[in-house]
Amino acid sequence: MLEKVSSAENRRFPRARQSQDFHEYLNDYRAGHPDDVLVIDEQVSSDQDITAVLWALAEQGKSPLLVFPKVAGLTMGVATNIFGSRVRAARMLGATPQTLHEAYQFYANQLVPTELVSSAPILDVVERQHIDLSSLPMIRHFETDRAPYITNGIIVAEHPDTGAGNLSYHRAMLHSPTELATSLHSRGHLWRLLAIAKERKTPLPVAMVIGAHPLFMLAATARVPLGVDEREVAGGLFGEPLRIVKTPRYGIGVPACAEIVLEGVIDPTAEVQEGPFGEFTGYSSNRSTNNLLRVEIIMRRKNAMLIDVAGGNSAEHLNLGRIPRESEMVEKLKERFPSVTAVHYPSSGTHFHAYVALKQVRPGEARQVMLGLLGWDPYLKTVIAVDHDVDVSQDASVLWALATHFQPHRDILTVDGLPGSALDPSSSGIGTTSRMGLDATRGPDFDSVRAEISPASIARAAGILGRAGKL
Repeated sequence: MLEKVSSAENRRFPRARQSQDFHEYLNDYRAGHPDDVLVIDEQVSSDQDITAVLWALAEQGKSPLLVFPKVAGLTMGVATNIFGSRVRAARMLGATPQTLHEAYQFYANQLVPTELVSSAPILDVVERQHIDLSSLPMIRHFETDRAPYITNGIIVAEHPDTGAGNLSYHRAMLHSPTELATSLHSRGHLWRLLAIAKERKTPLPVAMVIGAHPLFMLAATARVPLGVDEREVAGGLFGEPLRIVKTPRYGIGVPACAEIVLEGVIDPTAEVQEGPFGEFTGYSSNRSTNNLLRVEIIMRRKNAMLIDVAGGNSAEHLNLGRIPRESEMVEKLKERFPSVTAVHYPSSGTHFHAYVALKQVRPGEARQVMLGLLGWDPYLKTVIAVDHDVDVSQDASVLWALATHFQPHRDILTVDGLPGSALDPSSSGIGTTSRMGLDATRGPDFDSVRAEISPASIARAAGILGRAGKL
């Protein structure tokens, strides 16, 4: 249950006070975890090199926070892959990967009102005339992308009557020196605010935040009802009010320590071409709402960095959207089904697969749990249920359970004709999808004993290999 509080007290996940400045976050993280940050001092191209480096590391099973101080054609350095590691994301919340869901819900459910400040880094440079967006730092992530893109564009809009804010991610590419082509989510809250503006025959004032503290970035993906201000969710994640300044023309509250902010309007009557773009499915998507953002003011800090979100089916892109959704699903499932011990959305399944582990207390409970997940999460197509002793964070463990516990004639359930993700390349032309649950639990009649090695032998083996220099 969301509630407004003045501060996040009685913390179950103790941590040091969070700076709201990305530069301080980066410096502190490099000092505390130097092995988890990789700085590429060599100059790289802004055309796909950064994505190629990230993909090469991922193939080696590595996911460091990446910093590129020198990028050809850009006037600033680039930081990316911040959310490429769930360990790194958990550290932001004083948690571990095993307690990440609980920690996120604990902090995100505490709504902390924003704090207006008069001076801030984002006010270092304010350009009101001769706007030229070609000077903005943008990189091309994939050869199939239509153009270089802003992938970390968080649009801030406020309800015209209530003033309640809304944060949401929207990719953007250059359309003209003063305009960006962007895509809105046609089922999202910003789309509904734009519909109100269209009814009133007026443009929708917005601010696009390009780069801020990771906890602000995480708050922008929160799953909350329309009218709940994600800036207050950010305050919950920080454990203190998000410090904001008002944009010069429309008075929209944006983070005081943001890197770059664009203020302008979305024209509800204009349509421009945008895309294709490498989406979370791993495919290039032409699907777009083709909206136009007219930029009237550019704000930036003097030492700004481009904080990039790796596109496509990168772990970062998936984790950013997945952590809040997983956390909500885990909370719901455990409230309804105390037997659930873990939930995991594997990167291999983009947003379409989930694994759930449980200690079944009665026959058929795994099916109930899977139906709950398939009904609550509109993106999911496949859920695999396993026993509590199977590590759902490891694809290989889940596939082992599927191979040894699952019988297709009895352990599969399907549901057809449900709304699905518009970006699913396999869905129908009208946006519906079928869904499947696979029960890979052992069941009441299972009669086999798992082969195990004694803890004493495991300890002796570790010693032997350690002395041999193999561990």
